[in-house]
Amino acid sequence: MTNHTSSSQDEARQLIVAESAAIAAIAAQIDDSFDEAVEKLLAVPGKVIVIGSGTSGAIARRLAHLLSVCGTPSFFLIAADGLHGTVGAVGAGDLVIAISKGGESAELTEFVQLAKDRGAGSIALTARVESPLGLVVDLPVLIDSSTADPGGVIAMGSTLATAAWGDALAIALMKRRGYSWRSVLHSHPGGSVGAHADELLSNVDKHPHAG
Repeated sequence: MTNHTSSSQDEARQLIVAESAAIAAIAAQIDDSFDEAVEKLLAVPGKVIVIGSGTSGAIARRLAHLLSVCGTPSFFLIAADGLHGTVGAVGAGDLVIAISKGGESAELTEFVQLAKDRGAGSIALTARVESPLGLVVDLPVLIDSSTADPGGVIAMGSTLATAAWGDALAIALMKRRGYSWRSVLHSHPGGSVGAHADELLSNVDKHPHAG
């Protein structure tokens, strides 16, 4: 029993270290495409729609939430549902962010193409910029950390790395927009954050350059 427990703990540590390295490696991949993404999102007069399938769908939903929290109104759409009518929510002046490690999810590529037909802009976050998705979007962004995925199949480290890139995007947009912490807390009246809003604002006022 002890040997099995020790082995499991070692494997857990190894996985977490590998995933941490995958996230850290993304810092070296930040390039001009990050600035281009920031500028595109700042210029959007309409809506920001984030899409993804499977584990990337979970990260897409998270990104849409955090962009909204940080002052860039966004929402998540299920790409497959979009092909059954919800792409009608996309119009001229909107922007679609599609997340796919391999870039070969047909429903994402088709959704983006339909969105482009309707006048929307598009960005892909992918490990393969030459994939069908990477080739159809206006701006493909390389986020390559697939070596952290067990067996090269289970999307674990790669999705965490993509999430970290998205976090950086949300904060960059927040700062460029001058979106205040008071505004953040106004949209977050629930839970512990809302309950301690005055205290949090006081801390921010004392340390305005932190974070």
